[in-house]
Amino acid sequence: MEKVNMAGKYDEPVVEGFRRACDRYPDRIAIIYLGEKFYYAQLWDWVERFATALHGLGVRPSDRVMIYLSNCPQWIIGYYAIQRLGAVPVPVAPIYTPYEIEYLIKDSGAETILCQDTNFGYVKEVFEKTCLRRVIVTHYVELLPFYKRMIGRVFDKVPNGRVRRDQGVFFFKDLLRRYPPRPPKVDIHPREHLAYILYTGGTTGFPKGCQNSHSGVTSNIVDILERYQAYLPDGEDTLVFSAPLYHQFGQTLFMAMALYKGNRTILMPLPEVDAILEVIQRYRGTLFAGVPTLYRMILENDRLDLYDLSSLRYCWSGGDVLPMEVYQRWKKRTGVPIYQVYGATEIGWTTTSLFDKEPPPRSIGTPLPSREVRIVDEETLEPVPIGETGEILVTADTMPKAYWNKPEETAASFVEMGGRIWYRTKDYGYRDGEGVIYYVDRSADVIKHKGYRVSASEIEAVLQDHPTVIGACVIGVPDSKVGQRIKAIVVLKEDAKGVGSSDLIAWCSERLASYKVPQYIEFRDMLPKSKVGKLLRREVRDEERRKATEGGMERR
Repeated sequence: MEKVNMAGKYDEPVVEGFRRACDRYPDRIAIIYLGEKFYYAQLWDWVERFATALHGLGVRPSDRVMIYLSNCPQWIIGYYAIQRLGAVPVPVAPIYTPYEIEYLIKDSGAETILCQDTNFGYVKEVFEKTCLRRVIVTHYVELLPFYKRMIGRVFDKVPNGRVRRDQGVFFFKDLLRRYPPRPPKVDIHPREHLAYILYTGGTTGFPKGCQNSHSGVTSNIVDILERYQAYLPDGEDTLVFSAPLYHQFGQTLFMAMALYKGNRTILMPLPEVDAILEVIQRYRGTLFAGVPTLYRMILENDRLDLYDLSSLRYCWSGGDVLPMEVYQRWKKRTGVPIYQVYGATEIGWTTTSLFDKEPPPRSIGTPLPSREVRIVDEETLEPVPIGETGEILVTADTMPKAYWNKPEETAASFVEMGGRIWYRTKDYGYRDGEGVIYYVDRSADVIKHKGYRVSASEIEAVLQDHPTVIGACVIGVPDSKVGQRIKAIVVLKEDAKGVGSSDLIAWCSERLASYKVPQYIEFRDMLPKSKVGKLLRREVRDEERRKATEGGMERR
């Protein structure tokens, strides 16, 4: 790995690490996407062209630009081109509804959005209601050769969206053709300028923007590179990557383990199990990452034994705790252990398993060098003894100290102790005598469903917008296949008639991404509240756990 200046090894723009790899490995394959090869020099040329185009359209330093795409080369080009101008990428899930997108555009203040043609209709629906000034549209196979695009259309393998040329609407490939690779020089101050804003669930019912500086992102990448360098020399591996790029876990892994090391990545639009197995076999994939749910889905695939997975060397899991049963089955099938990653959108990767030995059950590894972790009593914030469970707090010199435009959320999650700002993860764990951290439980406010961190209060807010609902409590019901299933307990108005669970699920489906929609809805006459009227969600969750355990209903 080519080292950055050790005097300030975290203090450089995020795009610099990628640029160095492009300079060092110009003729090496960077990504293979739907069978097509894209080289490092080629990607960098497109980054420079798109950055020039964005500047020509009016994007300036510190402007926010939303990326509303699934995994594709355009995502990578857009992300780095935005940063190249000193602007701020705001990646969001491509499955978000107009209801969600409208809020995120307004909250971030994004005036530009890069979207797929298939969700262009959603953008147009909210365009006039928001601060948007320009829309850049792409098709997820747009950069593939003509013959591949035609074959996909003939066999109806390529979804298309209707896009009408209009004022403020631009086309991605047209911009690459029109503009030269000569963006203006921009001075980026790594500890001051934002590298991105990623949205995660909020405790007030609205998603909150997790902002991070260039130094914050670079510190994560450099830490990971240095931790694994002895095991993973540059340019020798193939990463099979299906994790969403808009998610912090996958985004960091993709940069650190592939783009910054000159490795090649098989970039997949979606995490489809048979496609993943085929790609590992065909391209002799050596590195793989996924959430626990994906590992389980692979292991339960009835065609698993038909594929040769012997090329795998290292696998990571993030987004949730890996069940021991899944770990053991994967190790038996592939001969490769799964190494755990723990972190949060607010702080990036915090701990990882080391490669020098197999990770102990339920361990989440040791802190990265730039991160400091404390295990504290959740009431007093005093450190607890080794081996005792407490809330996990994290700090770092390069860590963001606040949410984007959310002072109340910031006050609830970031606390000052000993002259430093600490992030309260609302996760609970303990540390052993060797410094290894073990995960125990999570806050009742956060549901882990299929690797996503879902805010219970966000779903409650949507339910309570329904004209017949006066109260809602959303909890996670334990499920070994998906982590937790989402259940809503609802109180209706006395005069409500003809409203059932299917009506409320449909209501949520119109306003929330599919992974946030409750699977179950139960109706009650009242919900437990504290003396000051605060919903006692943990009490409801504990009650549901008792019912599941006593009735043998917890899914296995």
